[in-house]
Amino acid sequence: MKELSTLAQQVIAQTSAASTTGVPTRVLGRTNVRVPIIGIGGWHLGAINEDADAIRLMHAAIDEGVTFFDNAWDYQDGHAEEVMGKALAMDGRRDKVFLMTKNCNRDYAGSMQCLEDSLRRLQTDHLDLWQFHECNYDNDPDWIFETGGYEAALEARRAGKVRFIGFTGHKDPRIHLNMLAKTHDWDTSQMPINLLDTQYRSFLREVVPQCLERNIGIIGMKGLGGGWPDGRFLSSAGLTPEECYRFCLSLPVSVQVMGINTLAQLKQDIRIVREFVPMTAAEMENALSRLKTVAGDGRHELFKSTTDFDGPHHRIQHGFAVAAS
Repeated sequence: MKELSTLAQQVIAQTSAASTTGVPTRVLGRTNVRVPIIGIGGWHLGAINEDADAIRLMHAAIDEGVTFFDNAWDYQDGHAEEVMGKALAMDGRRDKVFLMTKNCNRDYAGSMQCLEDSLRRLQTDHLDLWQFHECNYDNDPDWIFETGGYEAALEARRAGKVRFIGFTGHKDPRIHLNMLAKTHDWDTSQMPINLLDTQYRSFLREVVPQCLERNIGIIGMKGLGGGWPDGRFLSSAGLTPEECYRFCLSLPVSVQVMGINTLAQLKQDIRIVREFVPMTAAEMENALSRLKTVAGDGRHELFKSTTDFDGPHHRIQHGFAVAAS
């Protein structure tokens, strides 16, 4: 990779030591709020079979300093938000986390309904961050602005129900760039950040520089490649989860959301970030070189080229069939 820009280096230089907060932190763009450099993903938490196990895992994460909590209105048909709400309602833990969830609708009325549903399920009176979820289709940016979704977000912020506003997507950097072109008022943007992304429909190369110019907080996801829960590209490239996450955190992301569903995974990821030292340019090039033959054609990032990994709500929204479960 080319040498990181000055703006990127400034974000990385904000990294605090883990000694006082449990894990290192960075500033989340224009919000000026410090967040842990890793977050815990709501989809994986909602997929845990027993609520008690999910709650135990969330409590352990908070105790260790992993206090950025990711979720979405549609994860497990609302169950992911419900179980997270139960966990955060215990012993004042809501006040210890930076809570983010996502709006799955595009129009004003639907967005407001998403918001009220999320607040009720999460048992809170406000969200720290509310993001438009899965901006994966070319007409999503127009829908959000022309049918009232963005207006609803601004109204929610004025009412104190939402502190910050952002958007997410995993399909195509062009769609992110279209969202960025609509307004300079975004606080955050969430996107795939991983070793594979550098060579195929790259958010890192196309979107990250634009976010840095606008001081928009960058939230990474799919650090192990995404789509495949076992990170199957790792073994073929001779890479370890530690190398993959170290690569992500050596980039100007404020927080990298991780899919964690066991205490063992939580302990592994906390160890990685507590021992984190940014990769050198040579180390980055070495890791990237091992993926040269498999990254450029998108074979491991089918979430960018198919609808297979799009959420059911969004497929229906755009008239695509939902596979039978």
